[in-house]
Amino acid sequence: MADCRLAGLAYLGGVIPIVHHPDYVAAPDPRARAQSSKNGLIRDMLNDSGVPIVWHVPDPMPPHWLEEVHDPAYVAQVLSAAVPAEKERRIGFPVTEQVARRAQAVPGGTWLAACLALRHGFAANSAGGSHHALADTGAGYCVFNDLAVSAVRLVEEGAVERLLVVDVDVHQGDGTAALTAGRAGIATYSIHAAKNFPARKARSTLDVALADGVGDDEYLDTLRRTLVPMLDDVRPQLILYQAGVDPFEGDQLGRLALTDEGLARRERLVAELALARGVPLASTVGGGYGSDKEAIARRHVSAILTLGACWA
Repeated sequence: MADCRLAGLAYLGGVIPIVHHPDYVAAPDPRARAQSSKNGLIRDMLNDSGVPIVWHVPDPMPPHWLEEVHDPAYVAQVLSAAVPAEKERRIGFPVTEQVARRAQAVPGGTWLAACLALRHGFAANSAGGSHHALADTGAGYCVFNDLAVSAVRLVEEGAVERLLVVDVDVHQGDGTAALTAGRAGIATYSIHAAKNFPARKARSTLDVALADGVGDDEYLDTLRRTLVPMLDDVRPQLILYQAGVDPFEGDQLGRLALTDEGLARRERLVAELALARGVPLASTVGGGYGSDKEAIARRHVSAILTLGACWA
């Protein structure tokens, strides 16, 4: 799909559009706490869910769009799998040829999910949400920032005039905020644990920093109280949603205390707010960490299916 300037919505009657590329599934790296193999589990669990799904395969994001937000020298380093060791340390794993292919495919997937959401109301990328990647380096298990790249492309191609990135990962979306700052038509919202990574926060359009241990009710009350006026002020024509599940109470890298039901209530709340305003939403996976890969993948799948059910 070369152009996603689409007029009107064509709901799929309960069928969820989901974007997946074979290169999303990389072999796990024992040196990284990030679950690099979880995308394969997500794909398999979605296939086994019994929910009607239409799968879409994205094209890799063209390099010139990556270079709209990332330094061209860094883009070349990644695509040639020649990232310096100090940058690999910031990313958290080596950038092999396989990782390079994945890094280019994921932004293409988030952009395609956005295009599908503009047509159908909702679509999901089965990867993405790499919100820590900065202009000249990756960071925090993120190589390229698919949210920023997709947002810039969508606005510059004229698919939308205004969009909002809603980031509910437990970690602040520092890279997305930094890479889109000052960009016309792009606003960013991040609700996160105040004392969690990154130590040095960027400035989103709106940051909501939470104390350690915040649970379901306080989290959801705060989300509604802060997101509603922002939606009404920005009036986005599209939401890019970073649906990280690491606010879960047992997450290895989280500091909040949401339950599984709290995460589901979060998705329903965001969907409710978007639907009430007629705003399409494209979701990405985001963070989720720990030794039980299947449990983490189930939370990601639950987020996608819960959102999809709201539009269905």
